[in-house]
Amino acid sequence: MEPLSWPMIFAKMAVQFWPVWAALIVTIVLSLQFRRRLGLYGKLFDSNVGITGFVIVMFWVFTAIFADMIITFNPIAQLSGLKNALPGTPLPDTDQWYLLGGDHLARDVFSRVVMGARRVLTIAPAATVIAFMVGITLGLPAGYFGGKLDTGLSFIANLVLAFPVILLFYLLVTPEIRSTGVPIVLAAVLFLFPVIFVSVLLNSRYFTTPARRNLYVGVALVIGLWAYSGLAFNMDPTGIWSMDPNLLNVFVSVVFVNAPTVFRIVRGIVMDLKSRDYVAAGQTRGEGPWYIMLWEILPNARGPLIVDFCLRIGYTTILLGTLGFFGLGVSPESPDWGSTIDDGRRLLSIYPHPAVVPALALMSLVLGLNLLADGLREESMRD
Repeated sequence: MEPLSWPMIFAKMAVQFWPVWAALIVTIVLSLQFRRRLGLYGKLFDSNVGITGFVIVMFWVFTAIFADMIITFNPIAQLSGLKNALPGTPLPDTDQWYLLGGDHLARDVFSRVVMGARRVLTIAPAATVIAFMVGITLGLPAGYFGGKLDTGLSFIANLVLAFPVILLFYLLVTPEIRSTGVPIVLAAVLFLFPVIFVSVLLNSRYFTTPARRNLYVGVALVIGLWAYSGLAFNMDPTGIWSMDPNLLNVFVSVVFVNAPTVFRIVRGIVMDLKSRDYVAAGQTRGEGPWYIMLWEILPNARGPLIVDFCLRIGYTTILLGTLGFFGLGVSPESPDWGSTIDDGRRLLSIYPHPAVVPALALMSLVLGLNLLADGLREESMRD
């Protein structure tokens, strides 16, 4: 067979992405139909910048979800004779092509980039969610109560923020750090905060109805501690909740570095909002401090926090790419974009495609997240 031309390469890639196009069309149509009932998310479709960012981000989200249906080859399989193959190179005696060429180990670049989206979008949003739970759980009481609690927590946050981020990441994810037990200790501390956050959230909401409160908090504690034992200590006998050591290193590093910044943002917002009339009204009604913080102040801080959440996923994506580029990613054969860029840079002047394609993918995802954050910022300021 003859090598494919670029128009044919793009056409075949478009066909491979058919599940993504279908999911995007359904999502956009339903969102536009019900946008007036969807709050801030619905208002996002009034912003050209926001909808552009949303489409880019959801393209990669659906790519990660449907990656097994999109890839054309096993992303870690090495096929003989296709080392550094050019885009559109046909496989001998088959009707298949390496659509975006092969890398220095004869692996399919297209399949690695597609599967790399799953790796990135598995780690970055989940780690950012936990970082937000840590920052919110500590930032709310620090800003609301002030005093020595605020002073102590702010000092710890400033201490972490004073350390250079890239160097801190480098130290936390090196293989040698595992022998010190630091990742396990960090996981034991940081992974406890989601359990605390959800339990306090439900307890404060249903405090006046003890039967429902005990049920909801009990279920949250059982599921939370089950996940906690597996993720932090790899003690889940079912194997549902588990992390390999490399992934645990990267995960806790992302949470540890991002949580102090979220803490400072939440603390500043709470210090501003706690003087509002609705807070005074809640105190007059006899509502508890945690109810006021979680159900009065936090919902009114959602706009800036949602915007920062989107931006922080973008920052985390860049950091994960940087770690992979330095060989400190999840695993050596992982198709994450940073590792793929690092693999391709050695022959960049001769065969640019193995490095350029994942770099463009990384750039487009971060661009989409930034545009989405800008759109959310615009709409939240109109509320």
